[in-house]
Amino acid sequence: MIRNIALWKFRPGTTREQVEALISAIQAMPIPGLRGLSFGSDLGLREGNMSFAVVYDFEDEASYRAFDTDPEHDRIRRDLAAPILEQAERCQYRLS
Repeated sequence: MIRNIALWKFRPGTTREQVEALISAIQAMPIPGLRGLSFGSDLGLREGNMSFAVVYDFEDEASYRAFDTDPEHDRIRRDLAAPILEQAERCQYRLS
C-alpha cells in the first residue's frame, strides 16, 4: 500500500468556502484503488505549521500514479488548489 501525504499552506485571505470546495471536489472524484482518505486543518499547536493535511492510502503504486495523472485531478489542482495555495509539500511512502 502507498500512502500519499499532502501538506498545504493557504494564502492569506483564503475562505472556508474555498477550502470546502477543494475538499468536496477531491471527495467526489472517483479514485480507483483508493483505500482511505483523511484530512483536516492544523490545530495550531506549534508555530510555523502548514494549514491543512490530506492523507490518501492507495492499494499500490499504479493506483497512486493513475490518480496523480488523472485529468480531473489536474483540473482540481489548477482551478481550485492553485489559486489558494501559498505552498504545497508532498510525500509518498510504502506502508508495510
